Amino acid sequence: MRIATAALLALAFADSAQAAAYTMDPAHTYPQFDIRHLDFSTLHGQFNHTTGSITMDRKKNLGSVEATIDVNSLATGDAARDKDLKSPQFFDAAKYPTMTYKSTKVIFHGRDRATVEGDLTLRGVTRPVALQVTRIHCGTSPIIKKEVCGFDAVGELKRSDFGMKAYLPVIPDKVRLIINTDAVKEGAK
Repeated sequence: MRIATAALLALAFADSAQAAAYTMDPAHTYPQFDIRHLDFSTLHGQFNHTTGSITMDRKKNLGSVEATIDVNSLATGDAARDKDLKSPQFFDAAKYPTMTYKSTKVIFHGRDRATVEGDLTLRGVTRPVALQVTRIHCGTSPIIKKEVCGFDAVGELKRSDFGMKAYLPVIPDKVRLIINTDAVKEGAK
């Protein structure tokens, strides 16, 4: 009985060792968005400070993502617009200085694609948001000499779902998300 229990524990630890944990590199992580501006052009913006973690076990089709985004790091290339977007009409950055994303399910599609289902909390409201990971690339960084995985993902949301109803429908409800991140394997030497 002890041998069987020890064997099961060893198997469990061996299986958990297959999952690799990665820490998002804030200097190489850029959650971005775009939205039509008065139906004339497309407005682009990004958040310049994000922290988080990713785990992956592609063989078992398991993974997780957790990220915290600093709303005050929002940048669109225009200071007056950034101030407006941080106001209570939109992100309300003074009251809600961060937004978070936490996965509920990850499904890998081969080695370099995945679907991430998760919950986005923005302005104190939590709603499901799915992301399509269009590229996963892992290898040893020639700069830092550690294992790094890069991820590119896209998704969309309705801003009204999070209480951002200013100027609807003149400024559309649908917002496209573009997320790029490098994540460094934890414990990598």
